Amino acid sequence: MLRINRQTDYAVRVMLALAQRDESMRLTSAEIQQEMQIPKAFMGRIVAQLAKAGLILTFAGREGGMQLPYPASQITLKDVVDAFEGPILLSECQQAKGKDDCPFLTHCPVKTKWSRVQVAMLQEMAAISFADLAQEAQSIRVDGFGSFQNILSL
Repeated sequence: MLRINRQTDYAVRVMLALAQRDESMRLTSAEIQQEMQIPKAFMGRIVAQLAKAGLILTFAGREGGMQLPYPASQITLKDVVDAFEGPILLSECQQAKGKDDCPFLTHCPVKTKWSRVQVAMLQEMAAISFADLAQEAQSIRVDGFGSFQNILSL
């Protein structure tokens, strides 16, 4: 089964929580953890990895917390997936360089199709900004779904 890992899902939730706020507003890990229902055991690693990837800024101390380093419209779903999953390949044959890697390399109709599907998927993720996601989450709540528990299960 092809699927993102749990940490990536939680990282998307962290980014969504931040994207829904004013750009200058800081949120604490505890606030995001509670709002987005992220287990405490994951939160520290997620924040560290998001900061390392340059997707959030962190601030220590009483007035600390985290915020986005630039507008949510400039941060995409692909950015977060890349930071947590690394390069996405639908099939190992896409990395094949010679006959040792794949005996059908020069006569394979499937490799080009995998590549087309992968390009489409990556383009779609790159087209989804966190500003778009925040706006959609807001409209879902306004339409009566209420909590993030309901939003995240859609």
